[in-house]
Formats: sequence, structure tokens, C-alpha cells
Amino acid sequence: MGWTPSQNLNYVIGVAPGGSVDLYARGIKSSLENLKLVNGFTVLPDNKPGAAGLLSLQVLQRNRGNAHYIGTFHTGSIAGQVAGVLKADMRDYVPVSMMVEETSLVAVTADSPLKSLSDLIEKLRKDPTSLKIAVAPLKGLNTHLAIAKPLKVAGVDVSKLTVVPFRSSGDSMVALLGGHVDVVSATGPTVVPQAISGKVRMLASAAPVRGTGPLANVATWREQGVAADYVSYNGVLLAPGVDADQIRFWETALRKVSESTEWKALVDKSGNKPMFKGFVDSHRYLQAELKETQELFAALGLGASL
Repeated sequence: MGWTPSQNLNYVIGVAPGGSVDLYARGIKSSLENLKLVNGFTVLPDNKPGAAGLLSLQVLQRNRGNAHYIGTFHTGSIAGQVAGVLKADMRDYVPVSMMVEETSLVAVTADSPLKSLSDLIEKLRKDPTSLKIAVAPLKGLNTHLAIAKPLKVAGVDVSKLTVVPFRSSGDSMVALLGGHVDVVSATGPTVVPQAISGKVRMLASAAPVRGTGPLANVATWREQGVAADYVSYNGVLLAPGVDADQIRFWETALRKVSESTEWKALVDKSGNKPMFKGFVDSHRYLQAELKETQELFAALGLGASL
């Protein structure tokens, strides 16, 4: 018989509460418990924001080989490593699943003078510093890249953008609604509820193709004449030094979560796409994304390090 949990589990979440990473981690926690996949034990969420995710990774590092600890695996961490703001090597850890394909959105308040993506691009072409753009949790991570990449293709000098980082995309949205910033770049779970309520207007999706449900009416950058897209992924990370039995347990459990009605409904409602990739594909993605992000940083003139 392979490895199974023998005590309560710790889910170390590398961001502050309120954003998509936290939402999905807590959704995974609930599904693991509700589907009785963890031997009746409790999954204890533990938010460890700070240092671009380093604090959460350090918890996994201190619990090397202990599969009772799981963490958040996200494209933003890979970008953070390349940017040099995350002082860790993601290749030291074990990505066991990718659960969500995330769509990054550009949004403004409903009463913003920016009525369309064309208005945004035109204003930033004339003066790249003229708008405050909220991202989270740091410059150089996925929500920053998701707007900087297409803006560069559209002819904007992205090195001069006024980019304002917040601890979470939830905080970014509060700042937008409060009039402290002009534009938000964030993933679906943060933007979609505010759009449905009529408080914000979604100008563009960075996905390669138009979404479904609440995103069916949001045109992609490509549809609006800007040949660029940016997709990020969200999943689960294991501590260094776990063995094949421990990987197998988590891969099997998380696959069952991904197939559950509860999980699919959560992700669909958020405006993102539920999916599943196991250990082998997640590991390959990590390696490939590190290389591709280095190339993207070079193209954007952001500088990169590994």
C-alpha cells in the first residue's frame, strides 16, 4: 500500500487572502475534505504572503519529504524567479498538478473615460505614465506581464508605465473602485464579480481565444488587433524530497478534485477554465515556462535572472 495521510495537512498559500490563488487553494481544500480524499483529516489553510512567495516556499523547504505539507504552484512564482524578486529556485520543488488555466483581464471602473481597449492604448501611446495600473503582488509577475506584453506589441513604451503593485488582486480591485488607480490587470475571480455587479468594465482578455460564461462577451487582445496573449496556470506544489508514492497519492487525489462538480462550478463561476495536468506535465511546464519567461522579459526590456 502506498502513502496516505496520517495527520492533519497544511496548505501553505503564498499570497494574502482575497485573490485567485487564495480562492482556488481554499476550493481545493474544501473538495479534498468533502470528497473524503484525505482519510478524514483536516486541510489547514495557512496564508504566508511576503517576499514574492518565498515565505511559503520556506515552509515547504523546512518540511522536506513531508507530504502532509502542500503549497500553491502558480505561473506568477516562475515569473518572480526570472524577475529576481523571488529568491528561490522553483526547480527545487515538486509541482504535482495544474488545476486552472487562468485568463488575465484588463478592467476599468464603469464610469471610466476609457470606454474601450483602443482608448487605453491610445492614451498610453501618447503618455505611458498617464495611467496608474494596478497589479499584484509585485511588478514583473503574471498580472504585470499579462498587460505589459500586449501593450508592447501595441506600440506602448512599457518601460515607462506607472505600475502600482498591491498585496493581492483583491486589494487592486479595492484601489480601482476607490479611484486610487485607473486600470487593473487581474485574473477572472477578482474582476468578474465586479463586472457582473456593474461596477467595472472589462476591456480585454489576454487568453488566446474568447472565454465562455461571464467572459463570452469580452474580446481578446487579438480580436481587437493586438497579436499577443498571456496564459497562466494554478495548481499544487509539494515539498522537496517527496517520494514517488507521495506524488502518486496527491496526483490521484487532485485529479479527483478536478473532476468534481463542486470544483468545476467554482472555477467556471470565476471566469477561468478548469483542467488537470499531473506531475509529469506540470514538471515539463515549469521547465518550459522558465525559459519562455526569460525570453519574454528580454523582449519587454525588463531584465531577467535565474
